[in-house]
Amino acid sequence: MRKIYLLLIAFLALTNSYSQEVYFLAGSNFTKYDFKSQNEPMATVLQNGTGANYEVGYNFSLNSDQFSYSAGVTLNEFNALAGSPANTYQWNTKYIGAQTALHYTYSVTKAFQVALKGGLNLSKIVYGKQNTNGVVYDLLDQKEFSGVLFSYFAGTHINYKFNDLGYISLGYGLFNGLNTANSTQEKVTFKSSQVQFGIHFNINK
Repeated sequence: MRKIYLLLIAFLALTNSYSQEVYFLAGSNFTKYDFKSQNEPMATVLQNGTGANYEVGYNFSLNSDQFSYSAGVTLNEFNALAGSPANTYQWNTKYIGAQTALHYTYSVTKAFQVALKGGLNLSKIVYGKQNTNGVVYDLLDQKEFSGVLFSYFAGTHINYKFNDLGYISLGYGLFNGLNTANSTQEKVTFKSSQVQFGIHFNINK
């Protein structure tokens, strides 16, 4: 956890020097887990779960109006369900992380823009519960969930400029996560679709 905090501080210190925009994103994650034990998938049918996502950070241009780079802090809820006539499972987790992304923005009109982005996220679980047939377990010490979660993502968003001070955005993305620190036979990966609404403020115009 200490390494994550140091990484966040470094990102914010760097972007504070060169940033042109500060932003806040909030939305929903639609997450499905992929469990494998000794390379065998989980027998119980897995379903998507819903959770919230939040991101706050800086975005600064790369000597171009079209390309920019962002760095921020994220809080993601990766929740999922599984069930059969014999067993039911529910997972509720919260991950805090540091995220970076490269953006390409195309202006359709003076007010509307379409943007593509892709990037990486490093995060760590700060809350985790598993409900199995009514019995609740703590996931913080489980190796399948603890350690650093490495994720990559890609997405698109539409921007609407409401004045010279900033704009709002609506976006959709695909998020894939893998716990690289897990050395056990039980592997967990995350696949999440994200819908996000954003508020962006220009601070260096």
